Amino acid sequence: MSIIQFENVSRIYTSGDHELRALDGVSFTLDEGKFVVILGPSGAGKSTLLNLLGGLDSPSEGTITVSGADISKLSDNALADYRASTVGFVFQFYNLIPTLTVYENVRLVSEISKGALDAKDMIGRVGLLDHLNNFPSELSGGEQQRISIARALCKNPKILLCDEPTGALDSETGVMVLKLLLDMAKNYGKTIVIVTHNQNIAKMADVVIRVKNGKIRSMEEQENPLSADEVEW
Repeated sequence: MSIIQFENVSRIYTSGDHELRALDGVSFTLDEGKFVVILGPSGAGKSTLLNLLGGLDSPSEGTITVSGADISKLSDNALADYRASTVGFVFQFYNLIPTLTVYENVRLVSEISKGALDAKDMIGRVGLLDHLNNFPSELSGGEQQRISIARALCKNPKILLCDEPTGALDSETGVMVLKLLLDMAKNYGKTIVIVTHNQNIAKMADVVIRVKNGKIRSMEEQENPLSADEVEW
């Protein structure tokens, strides 16, 4: 069943007489519960696409439909509700609040999301229950990223958007994070969308979208994607 549809979506930035098409006429459909990787070089339009899907930006042209609703026509308040309830965000740099403990960082989303899940349960799923009372500065990079994922999942989003989630991690920790994200797609029905330039991550995806110069160059469904353990890192 489809959950995301882009139809002729463009994002145009202007500066004086200069026009930059960060995305140019992009169309695709994604089914729920899929592990999706968007590949492309820097400046290809990957992050712009992710920001549009996350409701952080609005298209200049075209429509973006999520679960049957055209988010490109939502009011500011409705977009805020969409960001709070439908999508979760995981970034390369963890954006944890340094003065809050691990538990407090994750539990914080329950104040903005009505359907939030239990914070301790989410922290347990990322294997860090013994760090509940630690502050972010007391965690390794991989542990901080796992907590950021727990926080995103605590919102109980339908879609998890990840911008280079392993970019700042060593390969061993990166594999651990990717296993967790795969598990969320396969066993919990979350739609995972990862923006990256890492070709290895694409080998694990159900769907690979290649973007260049603001356009989709190819979209491939992989019948037998590799597991994180099968990929040579």
